[in-house]
Amino acid sequence: MAKKALILDPSEYDLNHVVADIEEIRRYNPQRFEMEQLTAIVYEDPERGICVGYKDLGPDEFWVRGHMPGMPIMPGVIMCEAAAQLASYYTKKYKLMDAEMIGFAGLEEVRFRGVVQPGQRFVIVAKMLRVRSNLMSCQFQCFVRDNLVCEGIIKGVPLPVESLRSGS
Repeated sequence: MAKKALILDPSEYDLNHVVADIEEIRRYNPQRFEMEQLTAIVYEDPERGICVGYKDLGPDEFWVRGHMPGMPIMPGVIMCEAAAQLASYYTKKYKLMDAEMIGFAGLEEVRFRGVVQPGQRFVIVAKMLRVRSNLMSCQFQCFVRDNLVCEGIIKGVPLPVESLRSGS
């Protein structure tokens, strides 16, 4: 079987060279507390539409106690959420869509290829595939060390923030 094509060769980014810390991420992403799934951004390439970030997973992640007791593993939906947050950060930072907030529109071709546990660094590499005023799509690959653990395509749409705030 052919080796999976990488979005970005790991030699092109340095996980120790933070270009955006949690405070900078918060300027663009609204998630807080347990739902913040990014620790830092370490690479941005606007010409190629590529971004790399990571989440350092600690023993106190909200899912550790219950998924699965005695052998905690990161839920796949949280892996996808981390990828969505990276895509949202990048889309908003570079003003690729006129949106105060970007929400999930869909996932395609998602595959889970490994287990992720507390104490590990979960690295996400994302590449913009298409951006329009009302829809963005982004390919993502997630790694622990050099192992591909999750991949797929995520789609995002602008959310109607005002109507959500007013409850309409």
